[in-house]
Amino acid sequence: MLRLTLIFFLIALVAAIFGFGGIASGAVALAKLAFYVFLVLFLVSLIVGLIRRV
Repeated sequence: MLRLTLIFFLIALVAAIFGFGGIASGAVALAKLAFYVFLVLFLVSLIVGLIRRV
């Protein structure tokens, strides 16, 4: 999931360099979404891991 975030970020950078504003903003939106999904999944797995130890 984190790899997808980095890929979309790189696409956004390349698109921004070439001046494709719509493509860059779309790639940034997808990268943000993938990052937040990754973050939520990480926190859920962390909490579940801590609960199982107790």
